[in-house]
Amino acid sequence: MARAQQQAVPLIGFLSSRSREESAAHTAGFLQGLKAFGYLDGQTARIEYRWASGDYERLPVLARELVALQPAIMAAGGGAPSVRAAKAATSSVPIVFVTGEPVAERLVASLARPGGNITGVGIMSDELGGKRLELLMRMVPNADVVGLLTNPQYPDAAAVQTRDVGAAAKALGPRLVVVGANTEPELDTSFESLAKAGVKALVVQNDPAFDAWRERLIALAAKWRLPTIFHIREFPADGALMSYGASLVDAYRQMGIQAGRILKGANINELPVLRPTRFELVINLKTARALGIAVPPALLAEADEVIE
Repeated sequence: MARAQQQAVPLIGFLSSRSREESAAHTAGFLQGLKAFGYLDGQTARIEYRWASGDYERLPVLARELVALQPAIMAAGGGAPSVRAAKAATSSVPIVFVTGEPVAERLVASLARPGGNITGVGIMSDELGGKRLELLMRMVPNADVVGLLTNPQYPDAAAVQTRDVGAAAKALGPRLVVVGANTEPELDTSFESLAKAGVKALVVQNDPAFDAWRERLIALAAKWRLPTIFHIREFPADGALMSYGASLVDAYRQMGIQAGRILKGANINELPVLRPTRFELVINLKTARALGIAVPPALLAEADEVIE
């Protein structure tokens, strides 16, 4: 009876490099995707969560903890660091993920045929750094020095962002200043360095740790009166100036759908990596006014969401 009950209520291991609180909306998207297949946490499924809160070095231990529980499937949220930890912990438990560029990050062989015990959603966010700088320059056209904040803990993504934003800066004209922050306390020093360098607008790397430190980043951008663009709408929704990227809530919903399909018996080897279904430009007008920025009408017209 116990074995039958365990099969009827599958255990799902959820590993994230981010924090529980700031990931609430995205976790809800994952649960929505599972619900489409009849899986509800605490009723028809059980989910065990492990959160690294931006400390990537904790991920391997957390991943092994989840594998030891013998889950039916693992979900790796929060980008490549979580996915790598999950892959290192098991080659047999199916893994679904949300990350930026799974092929470039060497997590899967291809989008159409990921291979092994893994599939998920690739949100293309690492490739959008140049586009974010272009949008930011339209918002702050007089910015002759711009900054890029990266996380050296995530070197592959940092390198891609530096390359793409650097190429865009070369084409658009401003001088680019790149700074890094490995930990949340280091953000203060990074913003001080940006201010000393005369940076007038900032692109922040799409990074799971930065998502976990969202509140501190928004506060620092306000303190230094630095127009800043991020990769997901949750930043301007919480008071940042703007964002551009795939809908992360929708990406997590897609990850939940992938998990539901596998729990219902789909062969993971036949499930390609999904691509985003929605990209969104979000602008916070209240923050723009506080910074003394008159948002160009053309940019407002392009926005998918304007927060008053």
